[in-house]
Amino acid sequence: MTGFRSVRLALGLAAASVVLAGCAGTAGAAPGSTGSSTPQSRAQGETLTVFAAASLTKTFTELADRFEADNPGVTVALNFAGSADLVTQIREGAPADVFAGADARSMDRLRGDGLVDGDPAVFATNTLTIAVPADNPAGIASFADLAAPNVDVVVCAPQVPCGAALPALEAATGVTLAPVSEENAVTDVLGKVTSGQADAGLVYVTDVASAGAAVLGIPVPEAGQTVNEYPIAVVAGSGQARLGASFARFVTGATGQSVLGAAGFGTP
Repeated sequence: MTGFRSVRLALGLAAASVVLAGCAGTAGAAPGSTGSSTPQSRAQGETLTVFAAASLTKTFTELADRFEADNPGVTVALNFAGSADLVTQIREGAPADVFAGADARSMDRLRGDGLVDGDPAVFATNTLTIAVPADNPAGIASFADLAAPNVDVVVCAPQVPCGAALPALEAATGVTLAPVSEENAVTDVLGKVTSGQADAGLVYVTDVASAGAAVLGIPVPEAGQTVNEYPIAVVAGSGQARLGASFARFVTGATGQSVLGAAGFGTP
């Protein structure tokens, strides 16, 4: 699936570039709350390019497959990265039809530049937790343990949603961390934990769930005070505005909420 998606993304970005170069996008309806797609999305040979936060990799891959099944002839090309990186790509002209970020701040940056079509809709929430290797070699049992001098902890960079939430969590716990590394995506933090390069990492609860037996999750009770909201919106100037709005409704609707809930995301 990963390789297949990569090929489709390359093709989708090329197709979207042609569309955006040839015509200006038309405005689409703001995301709603139904779970069905519109008749417009059933036109043949369409590619929808979705830029989504790295923590959405598993769920959005599944939702893209389901959306394509409901809309014959439509290809959903997915681009996953840290929300801050995705915002930079869109600002620099990367062809994106839909943006789904991991916090309101990322969406606000695009809105401030006039790069969002309509009002964003919050479709999920997430909270931070501690991920350690399955055998937990450092014996981590609490957030305070992460500050021990012999513990190598990895976090997200401050510009990334999972990193932007860290100061509030530190304030809530009264513990300040000294990470050995700051990563540009939560998946990179998780990767350093699963590979044994770190004793612990701060990731989302959904990342621990998706990693299965590869990691052990250590709950942080205070994390409930720093909940991240995930917004989705059509990118201004998209040549697939109506199809993008249809995908956003699909994500906020019954099917999307079911898939997201099963992965551990909270409801809006």
